[in-house]
Amino acid sequence: MKKPITKESNSNCSSLSKSNNFIRRESSSSSCSLSSSKLSIYLIAVFVVIFTLFQIQSLQIPPSWSLMHEKIVTNYSCRLSNSSCHVATRSEEEIVKSMASKLRQSVTFLPLKDLRYANAAMNGHTWFMSSMQDVYEQGGVQYQQFPSEASGGRVLCLKGRDRRDGARNSYALAWPETLPRNSTLAKGITFISYNHYDYHNIWHGLSAMMPFVAWHIGSQCSGPTRWILYHWGELRTSMAPWVRTMLEATFGRGPLDIEDFDRDGSDGGGGGDDPAATCFEEAVVMRHNEGGMSKEKRMEVYDLMRCRSRVYCGVKPRGGGSSIGMTMLMRDGARSFKNASAVIRVFEKECGKVEGCRLMVAYPHNLTFCDQVKLMSLTDIMVSPHGAQLTNMILMDRNSSVMEFFPKGWLELAGVGQYVYHWLAAWSGMRHEGAWRDPTGDHCPFPENDRRCMSVFKNGRIGHDDTYFSEWARKVLGEVKRRTASVRIVSGLCGCN
Repeated sequence: MKKPITKESNSNCSSLSKSNNFIRRESSSSSCSLSSSKLSIYLIAVFVVIFTLFQIQSLQIPPSWSLMHEKIVTNYSCRLSNSSCHVATRSEEEIVKSMASKLRQSVTFLPLKDLRYANAAMNGHTWFMSSMQDVYEQGGVQYQQFPSEASGGRVLCLKGRDRRDGARNSYALAWPETLPRNSTLAKGITFISYNHYDYHNIWHGLSAMMPFVAWHIGSQCSGPTRWILYHWGELRTSMAPWVRTMLEATFGRGPLDIEDFDRDGSDGGGGGDDPAATCFEEAVVMRHNEGGMSKEKRMEVYDLMRCRSRVYCGVKPRGGGSSIGMTMLMRDGARSFKNASAVIRVFEKECGKVEGCRLMVAYPHNLTFCDQVKLMSLTDIMVSPHGAQLTNMILMDRNSSVMEFFPKGWLELAGVGQYVYHWLAAWSGMRHEGAWRDPTGDHCPFPENDRRCMSVFKNGRIGHDDTYFSEWARKVLGEVKRRTASVRIVSGLCGCN
């Protein structure tokens, strides 16, 4: 007989059901507990990431000590007015003073002339302030400006009075609130120039100065309170009078103030063990001359310099008419004509054949700056040996002509430097009509292609060729006659953007 199993089966089913319910409740409880743990870990991770990012950002932002000082002053004012605000304690003030003191002490001066780059002094960053990057806008000048975003709001400081060894001069950056101890803050804008060549040669001096004019044009005519000049990192305190007057005319701020750092009356021959620093409220540094500037930007600069020089010297507009001014700028000594009278007769004869042509002969060293400005304003054709006096071409009207002469040996040995006045003519809107090179000259004891011969030929004197000079002058006069018959270009910028 079969046993009844109904109750037992029901009992087992009930137990199984209770057991399953317990398991489901326990599983649900475990699942909730696990989800809660994951959420906590996620929230902690997010907090850690946000905190880390905040700390990184705070490290990248330089402290504003002026704001901290303002906070202390505000809190102190709260205390005086019995306002319910946080009062800075003496401890907080001491912490700020301590931090400011440490920042002053941490200002690090580096050599103005970095001897590591002596073999490539003009390449890349140059050996002048070699740790600094230039700002460069397409077609514009390469420059540094302080304070700026690039400098982190810091100003430029110099210990730069040595005139014999540029490696003894130095520079540093510092926040305006924490300048080096015993330093002086120079107010206004300071123009700081590095020139690898010579401020007393008007070509090299002008090349070093014209980028500052470009910056002046692009900064709503901002001008300098003072100038600081360096050559190979060594302080220079003067420049060619022609260049100096050109800058005074261009910037219109009166006599140029060229810094000499001569506070103690010494000649600055040595930098001293620890010379005092001078920091600058604003500073603009140029160390690449006009390199990188577009032709249009260069022409804009020369237009401004020409126009302002004429205003400075009271030169009136030339007026209409088809007259032609031919000017012979002569030299004495090096690269002068051997027979100047014979050369003058050739050009005088050809000029006399052209209606309205007037020949003028001048020696620039006998003329003031304004004399030269006036003479060039009347000149359509400049005839001159290779030399710095050719820089005067920028004072002629645009589209004027230049005829250049060289001694023997320059073509073969002088390198690219012999073409600087070709370049200047193009940059300033003039026409370089070519050059005549004397085939005869002084004897060189070495083979004529030996570079040592350049020391013989460099300052040689220049002969003449009547036939060639006559044909050349006739051709150039004819072209100028045709141009002036249509329109004489006197265009030029006389203000700023």
